[in-house]
Amino acid sequence: MVTAQAVKDYALRLGFTKVGIAPALQGEEVARLQAWLDRGYHADMEWMRNPKRQDIQQVLPGVKSVISVALNYYTPHKHSQEGAKISRYAWGKDYHKVLGKKLKQLATWLEQQAPCQTRYYVDTGPLLEKAWAERAGIGWIGKHSNLITKDYGSWLFLGEVLTTLPLEPDRPHTEHCGTCIRCIVACPTQAIVAPFVVDARKCIAYHTIENRAPTLPPDIVANLQNWVAGCDICQDVCPWNRKFAQPTTVAEFQPYPHNLNPSAAELAAMTEAEWEKRFAGSALRRIKPAQWQRNGKAVQNSTDRP
Repeated sequence: MVTAQAVKDYALRLGFTKVGIAPALQGEEVARLQAWLDRGYHADMEWMRNPKRQDIQQVLPGVKSVISVALNYYTPHKHSQEGAKISRYAWGKDYHKVLGKKLKQLATWLEQQAPCQTRYYVDTGPLLEKAWAERAGIGWIGKHSNLITKDYGSWLFLGEVLTTLPLEPDRPHTEHCGTCIRCIVACPTQAIVAPFVVDARKCIAYHTIENRAPTLPPDIVANLQNWVAGCDICQDVCPWNRKFAQPTTVAEFQPYPHNLNPSAAELAAMTEAEWEKRFAGSALRRIKPAQWQRNGKAVQNSTDRP
C-alpha cells in the first residue's frame, strides 16, 4: 500500500512547492459558503452554488483523501506605475496548463501504486480549494480570503488530487493573521466586508475578470487604480508576502513582457485578432476582447478624472 509520505515525496519531485493530505470530510466551511451565497456575495458567479462544493462525495463517490498541492508563482517584477496593471498570477503561462500536467502525472502514478480512483483539479472543479489546502496543513485562509503560507506568503497556485485511497492526513493549519487588518484597510472598494469575507460585488478582481456587463459600476471605475485584469492590492500589502515571498523556480511563470506594462489605450482598442495573438497560452483568455476594451476604457476614464 502506498504511504502518505511516498505520495508527498513524489509530488515534491514533480516540482510542487508544498503538498499536504486531508481526509475527505467537510465541516464548517460548508456553512460559511452557504452564508456567503445567501448574502449574494458571489455576485453572478452562479457556479459557486454547485451542490458538489458542499459534498465532495458528489465529486468523486467513495473519495477518502484529498491531496492538496501548491506551486509558487512569485516573481520580483513590479507592477506598472504608468500603464495598466495585470494581476501577478496571469503574467506568465496559463497556470491551469502548468499545474494540470503535474497533477495528471501525480494521479497516474497514484493509480499505478494501488488500485484506486482519482480526479484532479486546478481551479476548475466544484471544490473549496483553499479550505482543503488549510485542512491539509499547507497554510491558512487569510483575512483577504487567500491562502497564506509561512514560507511563501500567498503567491501560490492550488490544485488537488482526489483519491479513493485512505491516506494518513496532515494536521490542519492554524490561522496566523492575528490583529493585522492591512488588507482590509488597503482595499480601495472595501470589498473585504469582514475579516475573511469578500463581497465579489465590490471586488476589482471580480469586475475586471468575471463581470460580463458592457460597463463597470461607477464606484469600481473610480477606484480601479489602473487595474485591468485582477487586483493584487490585498496581497501586496500583506506582511507575510512582504517578508517571505520567494522567487519561483518555474520558468513558465516568468512574465511575458507585454503583461508588465500594458497600455490602457491599446487594450481599449484591441481587436479579436490581437486578443488571439496576445493571450495565446495565457489564463488571461478568460477575459474576452469586449471586456479588455471595456477595462482599458475604464482605466482611461479613471485616470482622466480631475
